[in-house]
Amino acid sequence: MDKDLLLKYIVGDANDLEKEEVINWLDSDPENMREYLSLRKLNDITIWQTSTESISFRDTSPAGSVKFRRKSYVEILKIAAIVAIAFLLSYWYFSSNTREPAFALQTIHVPAGQRAEVTLVDGTKVWLNAKTTFTFPNYFSNSNRYVTLDGEAYFDVTASKKSPFTVKTKDYDIKVWGTKFNLMAYSNHRVFETALFEGSVEILKAGGSKGVFLQPEERIFVDQDRLVKAPIVDMNHFLWKDGIISFNDESFPEMVEKIELYFDLKIEVKNKHILKYKCTGKFRTKDGVDHILKVLQLNNKFNFRIDEKMNTITID
Repeated sequence: MDKDLLLKYIVGDANDLEKEEVINWLDSDPENMREYLSLRKLNDITIWQTSTESISFRDTSPAGSVKFRRKSYVEILKIAAIVAIAFLLSYWYFSSNTREPAFALQTIHVPAGQRAEVTLVDGTKVWLNAKTTFTFPNYFSNSNRYVTLDGEAYFDVTASKKSPFTVKTKDYDIKVWGTKFNLMAYSNHRVFETALFEGSVEILKAGGSKGVFLQPEERIFVDQDRLVKAPIVDMNHFLWKDGIISFNDESFPEMVEKIELYFDLKIEVKNKHILKYKCTGKFRTKDGVDHILKVLQLNNKFNFRIDEKMNTITID
């Protein structure tokens, strides 16, 4: 099979005739499926660090962020290892006695400070934020498409009237047919939010049959144990997909909570005066949490200490 055609199929650019050709080739021999998965493994997972977004501040003291960046490269190797294991395990689900692939789940975990991009077998594209675990099958049935998310992700779902796409989280299921939306649902965090950009989504209580529908430019979130709909007021939040953390007039405790979540560390605030401060700015994830705090120091009076062994930051 021509590699260029396989890549077109993987990224969702193949036309109907080309898709049929690939599917027939996959069905003809279990070895072909192994070759396909091997190529998909190389193409699907892209860990990147972007520098295209401009930053409105300059770091006047670059020392201190190097170790945090070096640590992130180690985490990239962790992602590669997890993905490789997932794909290798999936090979065991194929039998030489059948022409049809068996169902196999694959799981990706994105460490703190990193992001990942995945293209599913149906052409759906998924961007995964830091500390996110995403589970998906090696193929979808004709009647449904199920994936599981613990974390934050941006979905660009390939449309299918016959096969709805459902994202299962700890407390809610998000059901769509073809759309673009952002979903935040960390199992160890109280925040749940879905923001819709195109199409339509239905949010259901996990296991429920009837839910709440969103329209484009609407979001839904949990407030005091109930779902609340509201307009999307700040598109900058979704810049995380491009490696940008954005704070828009957020309170200092809210900023601390977001940093703890994305960078997987604990921040202790001893200087209670700064809790009343509001924070606004855009920061590249790859520059590290120490860079963010140094920039915030320019307009706010506080000191901070980083304990890398304990993975904690103390703000005085």
